[in-house]
Amino acid sequence: MKKWLLIFLCTVMLVSVFAGCKKDVETDEGGTGKVEDENTVKDDGNNSTVSPDNEENGMELVDAKQSGSLTEANSKFALEIFKQLNKEDADSNVFISPFSISSALAMTLNGAEGTTREAMEEALSYQGISREELNAGYKYLLSRLKELDDEIALNIANSIWIRKDFLVKEEFIDLNREAFSAEVENMDFDNPETVEVINNWIDEATEGMISKMISPPIDQQTIMYLINAVYFKGQWTTEFDPEKTLEGQFKGLDNKKQSVQMMNRTGKTEFVDTDEYKAIRMPYGKEKMSMYCILPKGEHNINEWISAMTLETWNKIRQELEPVDDVIIKIPRFKMEYGIKELNQALINLGMGEAFSDSANFSSIAEALAISEVLHKAVIEVNEEGSEAAGTTVVGIKVTGIAEPIEFIADRPFMFAIADEEGNIFFMGKMASAE
Repeated sequence: MKKWLLIFLCTVMLVSVFAGCKKDVETDEGGTGKVEDENTVKDDGNNSTVSPDNEENGMELVDAKQSGSLTEANSKFALEIFKQLNKEDADSNVFISPFSISSALAMTLNGAEGTTREAMEEALSYQGISREELNAGYKYLLSRLKELDDEIALNIANSIWIRKDFLVKEEFIDLNREAFSAEVENMDFDNPETVEVINNWIDEATEGMISKMISPPIDQQTIMYLINAVYFKGQWTTEFDPEKTLEGQFKGLDNKKQSVQMMNRTGKTEFVDTDEYKAIRMPYGKEKMSMYCILPKGEHNINEWISAMTLETWNKIRQELEPVDDVIIKIPRFKMEYGIKELNQALINLGMGEAFSDSANFSSIAEALAISEVLHKAVIEVNEEGSEAAGTTVVGIKVTGIAEPIEFIADRPFMFAIADEEGNIFFMGKMASAE
């Protein structure tokens, strides 16, 4: 039962941030950057952030109605990626920030073309949304979320880290600066301190909840990281009284009873009770954001329930909720950490495998590039005062089409021989040990 509740309340909490908002750089064959025109982004030599261009790139803020398609697409993707990860971790807690994943991949999408772009759009549920509409939608959404509720903290940060001397098309950088307010840094990826700098950015963006996402050394083929970080902290509109938190029991998927600290509250709450589930909405601050908790009934296995969950089901649950007096709420006080999780296979299963392959087309960034990895981590703490959560996503971009270096490294047992030019063997041996 613990996983029934925890799995859904965690993913839905972050989905509700957004669903609730509506109620040439060309590289040569050797992989070395080559300037094509004066619009190419160049390293300034001191690893400083390239100053943003003031042009709007023809991008206009959209209104709430126009951004609804983006919210719907992101919500659909949230459910689909959650289903994939739940299959991988069916017996474990799962907690992600779907919006963080969507944002990082949407920045990456600005560099994709052809069938690679089509596959990514399908996986992200962005079919029918043009590049201009997508960027304008994110610009509007990120702007709106900044002003959502002064009683909660909701910080969303984006950054792009480029290997020093690798040149990237100016339009790609401009689009992500304009739509996602992305910081852009040119760094020496061969310098061990670069990993620390990137991890420190993540640490600051998540208020210390996530500190290490990248491990040294950075692969020689990696030329870029696109990173999103989301941090949330909100107090319940109606808090739980700590004195009413009592030791309770929770029955897990294995039917074993576990001891937990169970928070208790009774009062007016948005609630729905059907033959298939019960659900509640617990708002934060000025009720612009909420945690939704869904508890399947009867014989409904939580994993089966998640597999059958659709955007229509999610919207139906939200619409069915109505204020009810004297609802008794009992929910565990908990902390949860999920990841660092590699999302490659889950995204491939959703249809964007080409983006990871040598046939990937990211020509709007540079030639011969592919996604090397998509890493994600999310953490949450829920207590009597409210909730604090953070999620970050790292998209690694690598150079493709470069032949692997030819090597012979005799670091294991080998045979050897001494012979003349005609092939006469004078000596032959096997080295099995260096001692």
